Amino acid sequence: MSRILLFSTTTGYQLRSFNDAAARLGIDLVFATDRCHTLDDPWQDAALPVRFHEEDDSLDVIVSAARERPFDGVLAVGDRPAMLAARAAQALKLPGNSPEAVLAASSKLGSRERFAAAGLTTPWFLAVPEHARAHAFAQDARLRYPCVVKPTSLSGSRGVIRADGPAQCAAAIDRIRALLARPAVRALRHPGGQQIIVEGFIEGREYAVEGVLSGGSVRSLAIFDKPDPLDGPFFEETIYVTPPPLSEAERQAIGATVQQAVEALGLHHGAVHAECRVNARDVVMLEIAPRPIGGLCSRVLRFAHGGPSDDRISLEELLLRHSRGEDLCGWERERDAAAVMMIPIPRRGLLKDVAGEQSARAVRYVEDVRITAKRDQVLEPLPEAGSYLGFIFARAPLAREAEEAVRQAHRCLAFAIEPAIAVTRV
Repeated sequence: MSRILLFSTTTGYQLRSFNDAAARLGIDLVFATDRCHTLDDPWQDAALPVRFHEEDDSLDVIVSAARERPFDGVLAVGDRPAMLAARAAQALKLPGNSPEAVLAASSKLGSRERFAAAGLTTPWFLAVPEHARAHAFAQDARLRYPCVVKPTSLSGSRGVIRADGPAQCAAAIDRIRALLARPAVRALRHPGGQQIIVEGFIEGREYAVEGVLSGGSVRSLAIFDKPDPLDGPFFEETIYVTPPPLSEAERQAIGATVQQAVEALGLHHGAVHAECRVNARDVVMLEIAPRPIGGLCSRVLRFAHGGPSDDRISLEELLLRHSRGEDLCGWERERDAAAVMMIPIPRRGLLKDVAGEQSARAVRYVEDVRITAKRDQVLEPLPEAGSYLGFIFARAPLAREAEEAVRQAHRCLAFAIEPAIAVTRV
């Protein structure tokens, strides 16, 4: 029986999917999560307790466990666990990415520097000095507008703001600094967590690529179209649809650019999630993360091996097969189109009720509606937000049908959100 080590935060949505897939494959799946280390197996799942910001101590836990019974593969879910997974793979002499490559990929500034050095089309970019006054920096003659201001370490478009002039740029820097100063964000302890960059705004349509690396070579599993324009002032991703409306030449150009970007970062093995913009001139890489697509979004993907009667498997099962050394040749994304909507948060406040779920589920081609926000949870929209209200999934013969299904289902939903009471310390 193969034994696979999976690094994840305790809040990872995908853990159950990985667990179910492991049971189906007969894999002994061992979790390494950032749970309480003073209680004896608090979740009753025999997980190894680690701290992603205490890598050396956590690595000792992993190596000790491997001495008792070796692991056959390592996986990471989410951005924070990727570095410890890389160090574990290196220590255990298992296929994986180097810590240096993961560090470069986890920083928007580090990625931009490596992309530029490799000759990839890259917008101009500048790091904001940590103690620079925002207003003075926004007057820097090197800046051109429109531009995009962003933290180097957060994901999911969090803290990403477009600025069309110096006043907007200064306001964006101050707003991002306030976000990065929040205790919950500082607790993430990202390397370079207080760093901000400003870069040129890239025109074009945005796409995401889900892939898997073997020996440094990328195999594209799916390309997602993001049909809603992402032109600012914030960049909230709402809908992913596959297959996208691309020509074969455009697909090949995206694939070639992702491969070049992977090589520039030095990534070598495992899941990758890439973001790019395509315009009439270029394919421009935004970023590549050494992990699978986040949240519940992975449920939009299913894979088949052969005819239409074959069982479909999840992305999680495909990645477990890859992690234990299985050749993925022959596994392809199913023929039906699919879409997922990450339900946006319309305004700040307390979630009190959700109406219309039954009607949303009844929409043709809709497979599921999952509201993940909890009653009385404080909701916050982008650019400060770190979550969604939930997810809507659809599968249809055509991509436009799947896209319209999630939009129609969303129109069925009504969210009761009350203003949050501000607490002022005296």
